[in-house]
Amino acid sequence: MKFQSNIRLRLFALALLTTTAPFAARAETVQAMGMASPNDWPQYHRTGAAWRYSPLDKINKSNIKNLKVAWIAQPGDITSGLQATPIEVDGVLYYIGPYNHVYALNGETGQIIWQYKPKLAPISNDSFYAATSRGVTVGRGKVFIGSLDGRFIALDQKTGKEAWSQQLIDQKNMYAAVFSSPPQLAGNVLYGGSTGGDQPTRGKIWAVNADTGEPVWTFDTIVHDPKSWPGKSGDVGGGAAWLPGSYDETTDTIYIGIGNASPDFWGADREGDNKYTSSLLALDPKTGKLKWARQEIPHDVWDYGAPYEAVLLPTGDQKSLVHLNKSGHVFVMDKDNGDLRNVWQLIDAQNTIKEINPKTGELIGRNEPSATETKLLCPWLLGGRSWNHGAYSPKTGFWYTNTMEACNTAIAKKDDPNSLKTVTALSLGAAELATVAPPGAKPLGRLVARDPVTGAKKWSVDYPIPGLSSVLATAGGLVFNADVEGNIFAYDDETGKTLWHFNAGSGARGGLISYSIKGKQYIAVPTGLGSAAVGFMANAFPKVKELPAGAALVVFSVD
Repeated sequence: MKFQSNIRLRLFALALLTTTAPFAARAETVQAMGMASPNDWPQYHRTGAAWRYSPLDKINKSNIKNLKVAWIAQPGDITSGLQATPIEVDGVLYYIGPYNHVYALNGETGQIIWQYKPKLAPISNDSFYAATSRGVTVGRGKVFIGSLDGRFIALDQKTGKEAWSQQLIDQKNMYAAVFSSPPQLAGNVLYGGSTGGDQPTRGKIWAVNADTGEPVWTFDTIVHDPKSWPGKSGDVGGGAAWLPGSYDETTDTIYIGIGNASPDFWGADREGDNKYTSSLLALDPKTGKLKWARQEIPHDVWDYGAPYEAVLLPTGDQKSLVHLNKSGHVFVMDKDNGDLRNVWQLIDAQNTIKEINPKTGELIGRNEPSATETKLLCPWLLGGRSWNHGAYSPKTGFWYTNTMEACNTAIAKKDDPNSLKTVTALSLGAAELATVAPPGAKPLGRLVARDPVTGAKKWSVDYPIPGLSSVLATAGGLVFNADVEGNIFAYDDETGKTLWHFNAGSGARGGLISYSIKGKQYIAVPTGLGSAAVGFMANAFPKVKELPAGAALVVFSVD
């Protein structure tokens, strides 16, 4: 029955690709959207459904043992490793290295077609996020990046020459907020948010015309409401949309998660729910107007932001959306209005929120940091998972994601405004902050397979140090993941059994992808350990101090 279902699925996807455009638009569903462009990886999450699932099956359980290195590309700078998700379209692979250095490569051989390195404003070197680049966006004949000096930049897709550049962030006044993630396309609108959730700044989402770079709209993630943000607390309230959003073309809706409130652990000066921090927003891409919002962590005082991916599910009435935040709770919503369908807990180490009402979203039993005593807070400030993304397989119905089991101790403290005047300043609101093991347990990581709607656990694999790469699922019955020690694994998607292993020499932080050229399937793995998360992990996981840096895009295939 499952085999027949898979055949029908592929035939349906093929029909959508070969039919006329009007019929395709009428027939479009979440299922079809997730299966579109099967040979390519054209978007950050491959499609707007955010599955990180490849419909390719030439590499599968029967031949995975023959997976070998096809080629390797190196960006020439290992600062912060490779944190990007590569994009592949029509045989060309695009990726970005440290300091916004962009490459277009032949997807079969790795040969460089063109490269581009912007001249960045000197102030970008002083940013807390200097060098961090998580990807590019390809479309409308261009390659788009968000720059480390606060610009959206468009490059000619064929030549790599700069088509336009639009300055959006005043870094001096926004405390060196940068675009560490690529802006995304929603039709002819290019949109994205910046870093800054841990800085004394006011979060925004910017949108420009993708063809010209002209500004279209700006959305303020901090609402102008004294009940939500008393006094001037919103002006330094954080709320950064620092990870890529996704676009539901079936309803013309942008989904984008918003980060934590600032100061992170000191909430006394911002009593209120602090909208729209730690929320998922649904926006109209043409106007930037809010369609709906779901604030998952009102008055966040734990650094439990919600900038993570919104996964659209092909279940039931095709209207479910699954969204994780750093608290380690997964919210299941109606994708058209944000109505809550369920909330479930992804991790074991959780003591800051006793429970969340699955019908109302109310946080019950809040354990908040104190200014007078040290509190144990679980999960830690990196969350139940870091920003590395999960993968959903329509073949199994499982959602696969890395998790973290770790805590921190904290004492809250009001920030001194005089200490927040430099572009490197962090507004953590903490006098003490240290990572520790969960009570009665070892700190560890897991790769877990879950039912995304109910949270039922299907299988899990333990890691001595939490994995920081994004997960890839494929129609070949495989789940690919990589750890911080340089190990790349392929697992059986139904059982979690390890089927293949390769050591790349340095850990992974970016997004694994798959694509096909001339009928041959490839698996691309960005390697090179980096990002701020690694530094925060050191107390709980001392071995990370010894792990080698690097930066290499390693591409595999089966002969």
